[in-house]
Amino acid sequence: MAKKIIGYIKLQVPAGSATPSPPIGPALGQRGLNIMEFCKAFNARTQDIEKGQPCPTVITVFQDKSFTFEIKTAPASYFLKQAAKINKGAKLPGRDKVGVVTRDQIREIANVKLKDLNANDVEQAMKIIEGSARSMGLEVQG
Repeated sequence: MAKKIIGYIKLQVPAGSATPSPPIGPALGQRGLNIMEFCKAFNARTQDIEKGQPCPTVITVFQDKSFTFEIKTAPASYFLKQAAKINKGAKLPGRDKVGVVTRDQIREIANVKLKDLNANDVEQAMKIIEGSARSMGLEVQG
């Protein structure tokens, strides 16, 4: 018989640097999970991802205090900021332009994020990423 799921915990953890400090420790501790076991497993699984890249993680908690976790791709804004070489988006998107991204860069990001987006193909994924770029104050060229 399958284990009974008692809940999910959603966290955004930097790749390769999970520690028992907040926000990870308190979130897992209140469910009675082994915090160090999660940190070791997460860091081992993210060792080949660029250190510090934010990784949205969904932890499935079972009744016997065991857990599994799924790591999703980094947010589109993270990739867009890297592509445009900027630190943050515009304060007034639509009015201010803080950078430029090309359609090739958007296609690259869409290919990376495709499995986590609600899109059937790369063209649809590109439209989603373009919308994110515009809402950050980035100009799309090409």
